[in-house]
Amino acid sequence: MTVSAGRDVTETIVGFARTLRAAGGAADPERVQAMLRALDHLDVLDGADVYWAGRLTLCAAPDDLPRYDRCFAAYFSGLTARPGRRPPVVVVRQTPVVVADPSRNADGDEPQEVQAVTASGVEVLRNRDVARLGAEERAEVNRLIAVLDATAERRRSRRFKPAPRGRLDPGRTVRETLRRGGEMSLLRHRTHRSRPRRVVLLVDVSGSMGPYADALLRFAHAAARSGGRAVEVFSAGTRLTRITRELRHRDPDAAMTAASAAIPDWSGGTRLGEELKEFLDRFGQRGLARGAIVVIASDGWERGDAGLLGAQMARLHRLAYRVVWANPHKARPGYEPLTAGMAAALPYIDDFTSGHSLGALEDLARLIGDPHA
Repeated sequence: MTVSAGRDVTETIVGFARTLRAAGGAADPERVQAMLRALDHLDVLDGADVYWAGRLTLCAAPDDLPRYDRCFAAYFSGLTARPGRRPPVVVVRQTPVVVADPSRNADGDEPQEVQAVTASGVEVLRNRDVARLGAEERAEVNRLIAVLDATAERRRSRRFKPAPRGRLDPGRTVRETLRRGGEMSLLRHRTHRSRPRRVVLLVDVSGSMGPYADALLRFAHAAARSGGRAVEVFSAGTRLTRITRELRHRDPDAAMTAASAAIPDWSGGTRLGEELKEFLDRFGQRGLARGAIVVIASDGWERGDAGLLGAQMARLHRLAYRVVWANPHKARPGYEPLTAGMAAALPYIDDFTSGHSLGALEDLARLIGDPHA
């Protein structure tokens, strides 16, 4: 591949680099050129060649590798880069803004200096309510949601691993002594292993949450992709549906299609109290909620018994490590949690946040990663 003969491939790689930079990667122009030079000697129709060419050139540190994998899967959607076909890319629109120097001359003439700055279209979209986005804007936001990292903080496990210092490991010390013929010359130590804290997301898919359910489920998909087996996802409406398996698909659109097919009560009513009780009875009490970060994404419009919701929230609060409630209406000016369901749940919520925009979902991802930040 050459840049002149493979213009569409070049544009595809440049678009992928923009997506990686938007996710926090170090895909600067020099690294992009290095990837293009590498692809000159590889087969651009081979997904493995494209993957490794980018991984070896666009990643600057070990922390970039998980981010690169998520971006690659989200951008190419499981397909290889093909000349002659340009997949959609994350476009950053630059709008010139004129900023005047506040210092004027004595005659009141125009400012002596005028500076031109730019405003990023992605930054504007970051704070836009997803319910008010157009089709192109929604597609761009969906792409950025797909590369969010919602990995939870790590917790200490009961299991141990060898360590150079720390608690004495009697078993390994004795075995080492026996191997040396009974001479105790070396003490072995151990320390606790760590593992990601479990994250459980319950997404309200009722009619009142219709404008936000898609974005929140896409966020749940990103969490399931980045958190692996430590993440569980349920939809809630008139019934509880476990959709973790459907959301583990690497392609976000395919995952959403599978989840939509699995959810029988999309855009129906809301019985959060009953659904939360079912979750705790079937899954939470047995282990899913114990010590977990539980995220409930709902507007709190409860058609059932608000008292039941309050009782189940109290029960959840005793089991979970932290309870987070994301209400898209919280971002509206003058909002107060006055609905019966929201008022019943509020005393048992550790973090009350919104989920109405890309920026709000980024904040939610950071909250899951470090609840005490």
